[in-house]
Order: sequence, then C-alpha cells, then structure tokens
Amino acid sequence: MAPHADAAVRIDGDSLLLPGGVRVRFMRTLRLPEKGTHALPPGLGEFPVRRVEDFAHTVPDEWRARGGVMLPVYLREAMWLSFTATEPAALQVGVGKVCAVSGRPWSDRLGQHPQNYVVLPRQPWLDGINSGTGTVRQFVAVPLGMGATVEGQVTGEETWGGVQLQTFEPTAQALAEWRAEQRRATPPPAPHPAPFPAPGAPPGGLYGAPAYAAPQPFGGAYGAPMPGGAPAQGGAPMPGGAPMPGSQGGQPLPPPMPAPAAPGAAPRAGSAPRATAMGLGVGGSMRQEVYRDERPLSDWADNPSGRVFVHLVTPPEWRRITGEAPPPSPVDRAAYTAAGLPWFDYYDTDAEDLSPTGTLDGVRPVGDWIGDDHEPWQQPSPHQVKPLGDAPGRPVSDGEW
Repeated sequence: MAPHADAAVRIDGDSLLLPGGVRVRFMRTLRLPEKGTHALPPGLGEFPVRRVEDFAHTVPDEWRARGGVMLPVYLREAMWLSFTATEPAALQVGVGKVCAVSGRPWSDRLGQHPQNYVVLPRQPWLDGINSGTGTVRQFVAVPLGMGATVEGQVTGEETWGGVQLQTFEPTAQALAEWRAEQRRATPPPAPHPAPFPAPGAPPGGLYGAPAYAAPQPFGGAYGAPMPGGAPAQGGAPMPGGAPMPGSQGGQPLPPPMPAPAAPGAAPRAGSAPRATAMGLGVGGSMRQEVYRDERPLSDWADNPSGRVFVHLVTPPEWRRITGEAPPPSPVDRAAYTAAGLPWFDYYDTDAEDLSPTGTLDGVRPVGDWIGDDHEPWQQPSPHQVKPLGDAPGRPVSDGEW
C-alpha cells in the first residue's frame, strides 16, 4: 500500500504522536512467569525510539522501504503500550501484521465482528494479545525464524516482525456530538482561577488517562516511569545501600562493545547493513481487559489517518545502527518484588470486556521454543498490588508494508 502522504506521525521525546491526538509510549516492564495469572507489572521507563530515516545508511534496505521508527529490546524482554488521546480514536495494534485484538490479518479497515482495534481514550494501555476473558498474554520479544512469534504461530510465516500502529478518527458528525457531550458534562468555570499546583505536585493525565500518582520512593503509578527511569548501568542504590536489582543480581553489566561508526555514517566497506529481525511472542497471563467499542462502526472514518511501522532491534544492532548505548538489561523481577515495590490492578466498571477469538487463545508462550523461564519469581503480597481507577517533533516517514 502506498504511504499516507497527509498523515504525519511524529516523535515527541520517546513517544509517538499519531493524528487525532493519540500518544503511544513503549514501556519497559517485568517479564511475568508463563504459568498462572498475575497482576499488572509496573512501568520501568520508556524504550528509546528513533526514526529509521535518520539512520538510512546503517539500517537494512527493507527497513528503509518500510519507514517508521525503531527501538532496542533484549531477547525475551517484555513490553507494554501506553495510550492517551485528547479525543476519541480507534487504534489498530499489529504484531507482525497480525491484529493483537482479533488475531486476524492486518487490515486497512476497522471491523467489529470481530473487533480489530482498541478504543481510545477508554483503553489506557495494552500489555499483550487478547487471549482470554479479562486477561491478556504479555508481549515478549523473540527473534524471527524460530516460529515463536504471534505472527509465526498464526500465519505459519515470519516475514514482518515488529509492531504496527494505525489510527482512525471519528467522522465529523460523531466528533461534533462527542464534543457537545463534553461541554455539557464540563462544570462551569470557577469564579476565580484555581491556584497553580505546588512545586513538585504531579500533573493530571490527558482525557482518559489516570492522573499520575504522587511519586513514591522507587515506585510510581502504573504507566509512569520509575523515578529516574530504568536503573542505571551497574544499578542505582536501593534502601539500605543494596544495589538496584538488575538482570544479573545487581552486579555490574558487561563492559560496552567497541565504539561503532558515527550515527548515519556509511557502512564499513564489505559489510552490508544487516540486523537481526525481532518480533513479539507471548509470555505470562495477566488480569487486563480489552474493551468493546460502544459506538457503531459508522462513527469512524473509512480510512486511517496515520500509521507507523515499529522495528524491534537487538541491543548490539542498536549500537551499530545508531551509535547510542542501549538501555541496561531488564530489572530482576524477584528482587523488585522482594523490595516491596508495587504491582497494579485496573478495572473499568462501565466498560465491557471484548471476548478473545480462538486464534489468539491458542498462541503458546515463547518458553515452548527457547526453554523454561528460570528467572526467580516471588509472588507479590496483597498490599503490593495497588488498585487504579500526556510539542510535536519531526514527522516520521511511512513506506511500503
């Protein structure tokens, strides 16, 4: 399909801004055990996101053709997607061009039988594929070629990998009606302006997103990065002087690789730029609902207003392509829980859960291909599970995919 010339997707920091006021963040998190059903894991900072076209000389040819953005991810690292929207939007989420909601092949049209999109701003996040009643199976990164990705299991092939996003805006009439409802529901302004928040007070979220909770030592609201983001190389100090838990038990990480070529520089002679293609498989199950759309399909535009291809790259390839150091390896989940840090539960009593399709219900975890998960697991105590009730940058190019 030809690129959408009039649809500007932009990067703002490490967020993607899609037409219609949609913001998507890719969040690092703890990988869940593949057995059992668990609470929502925390956000541990955002994955860095870069435009493919800014590194045209060091990315593979097929990446240049597809355009979009890229982010680094470790083997078997988990992620979740955070959504905010200023106005209603329908967002399609693909994993290897398989719909993460319906399990059907990627489509440039919305559908409701089965529903192939999430509804914003009601859906604040998506941690995995819609695989069970009131549950999802966590997104986990694996290389293509093993058959472990959702794409490989559903289609029998692993061609695309990555993540695909596509947004649809409401029709003019539906949007006008929604805005009128918002005006009626909005109380009249106070006679005097409210005082500014005290220094350090947390800001409220955009419509449909929970306000960030007040910062807590080493723990934040679900969807908010941990204070200071992911742990620094070697580990930031924990209470009592213990190192911040890292994937190597708090020990310093290996020394950095040799310095790569400068960002955007031509590849070294005799070496064509090749990158290990990564996709998303699934891991453990968690309690999370994917909400059914209450609007008729006629309330949405026939054609998407914007789309983007998100390439997943291994940390060594990220360093080679961009010249940047990748993020530190993921936090150890047992040490996180043992430190008393929070997990989360979220429930919307006014929304209806979307039943899973048989296609996604049968997707198997990545451990069936790459072996059992031997990382220690400690069940969080009940008091650790917290109940819960975001200036555009340069445009991101689209391509053929």
